[in-house]
Amino acid sequence: MITAVDLSLDRGIKNLIKSSSFTIHPNHKVGLVGANGCGKSSLFAALLGELQPDAGELAMPATWKIATVKQETPALAKSALDYVIDGDKEFRALEQKLAQARADNNGTLEATIINQIDTINGYSLPARAGELLHGLGFLQEQLSQPVKDFSGGWRMRLNLAQALISRCDLLLLDEPTNHLDLDAVIWLQKWLKRFTGTLVLISHDRDFLDDVIGQILHIEQQRAKLYSGNYTAFERQRAEQLAQQDAQYQKQQKEVAHLTAFVDRFRAKASKAKQAQSRLKRLQKLPDLAPAHVDSQFTFSFDKPDYMPYPLLSLEQADCGYDDAIKILDNTNISLVPGSRIGLLGRNGAGKSTLIKSLAGDINLLDGKRYCAQELKIGYFSQHQLEQLHMSSNAIEHIIRAKPEFGELQARTFLGRFGFSGDQALSAVNTMSGGEKARLVLALIVLDKPQLLLLDEPTNHLDLEMRQALVLALQEFTGAIILIAHDRYLLESCVDEFYLVANGQVDEFSGDIDDYQQWLNNDKKVSFQNEKTPSTEPSIDKKQLRKQQAELRKHAAPLKKKAQQYEKKITQWQQELAQVEHTLADSDIYQSNNKDQLAELLKQQASLKQDIAENEMLWLELEEQIEEIMSQ
Repeated sequence: MITAVDLSLDRGIKNLIKSSSFTIHPNHKVGLVGANGCGKSSLFAALLGELQPDAGELAMPATWKIATVKQETPALAKSALDYVIDGDKEFRALEQKLAQARADNNGTLEATIINQIDTINGYSLPARAGELLHGLGFLQEQLSQPVKDFSGGWRMRLNLAQALISRCDLLLLDEPTNHLDLDAVIWLQKWLKRFTGTLVLISHDRDFLDDVIGQILHIEQQRAKLYSGNYTAFERQRAEQLAQQDAQYQKQQKEVAHLTAFVDRFRAKASKAKQAQSRLKRLQKLPDLAPAHVDSQFTFSFDKPDYMPYPLLSLEQADCGYDDAIKILDNTNISLVPGSRIGLLGRNGAGKSTLIKSLAGDINLLDGKRYCAQELKIGYFSQHQLEQLHMSSNAIEHIIRAKPEFGELQARTFLGRFGFSGDQALSAVNTMSGGEKARLVLALIVLDKPQLLLLDEPTNHLDLEMRQALVLALQEFTGAIILIAHDRYLLESCVDEFYLVANGQVDEFSGDIDDYQQWLNNDKKVSFQNEKTPSTEPSIDKKQLRKQQAELRKHAAPLKKKAQQYEKKITQWQQELAQVEHTLADSDIYQSNNKDQLAELLKQQASLKQDIAENEMLWLELEEQIEEIMSQ
């Protein structure tokens, strides 16, 4: 387990965490949350041994293997698949020993090493690495491409896959969804839920946290405190604590006012001097309570536009693509009116960003028409907009450049709504974090009073508090919104309808995010079957076809029966695991008098997770065999 006792962490002269104690038990999944700059990354550095505690103790088993995502990826010539396999260091070490044993013609040692590789499932490693890469959005032909051919965002996905494939005891993930689209986020959620080690996850995606983790470690006012339950449960507990704290503070303030009034009134009177001194001592002994507050420094809204045309913008029979006549979307029809709130769904590379660029006028249509209302102001957020900021200018200069009638005081007041206070408003863009740049772009969009918002992954660098502020602002926005996001909470809170971008088409999607997840699964099966099915098939007699299908069903029947048995077992174990984890979520179980019961529950949890993982793999293999038989 990970144990912190009176832990204090500093960065330079800044005290981030002080006198904090908590325990993270093996196989638990913990979300690490708190405002930007509170010390989350510093705690990761301490867990990795890169930062020493300034006071107290932070301990974990010396034998634990730790995995985390590398922040840099060299321009290597090795393939993406080989790069990911490098994440299993033990396998690579055994691979080198095996090559040496063969070179030395040492058959005995060779046999021993082969057995060791088999024990750690080394021979299935390429297949598992390929599965990880497919889940993270890589195509089959990309697996053999050299690492140096991938862009920065795709290299970060390679680093994530490398961390996931390592057989670690502790997995540290810092914003793993930042470079992923919604498809890959959904896949990663499923993968992390099956992960059997200890997970500590920094994330600003509340739905992702809710789905994956079972505890929250919250850093606030230099204290790290562990809560049971997911992020929603943590918010509920914290709200209750804040309410209690506020009630205690208000009660104390009344007592302070009463005691102070008595002391001030009777301090000089000899007959009451003793009582006044007594009350003064009591006043000095009162606990130092702080007023309860929520630490969000962000609150903003989109001002009502001066003019709201109808319709705002539309594409008719539009072919969308790029100057070299590469057509991405065919015959696209979309009309945006005030109140339109559209979320775009679709696989990575399907054309979602191409559609937004076409709507924004960033790229010309290859064919068709784009109708734009007069006086239409578009608020366009994308990574490109972050890169277009003036690197040497500060936030105040950006606001005054966009709104010349503003003075410095007005600019400062406006920026304060987006978390730029004091000297932060004077910092040059080239010294800003990704989150600060994103907040500045949002501020500039709000300043322009747009009637249409085109938002391409607006939450990539925003923390939970700013994301919540954005959700509230979008809910009140009276114009039209088109949104691409991997943040489910943002999509489900701000979107009324979805459009699916797939196979070069843009169509209305009648379902929600869960239905989209099912669409992804079905689409994957169709793609798999298309790969298996030849493009041209000879005609076949219907009677012969029915006979062949009956033979296939007969051949597949024993496999189906066995698959059903596995499925039944897995369901039973999942129910048992849910009961065990429900008990483990109760803080009373960690009392010293429940030590034996806790040990037994943790043993049960680990055993059930292993059984589920192993049998799910066997079940999936059977399903693939059945699918292959039935597709012949």
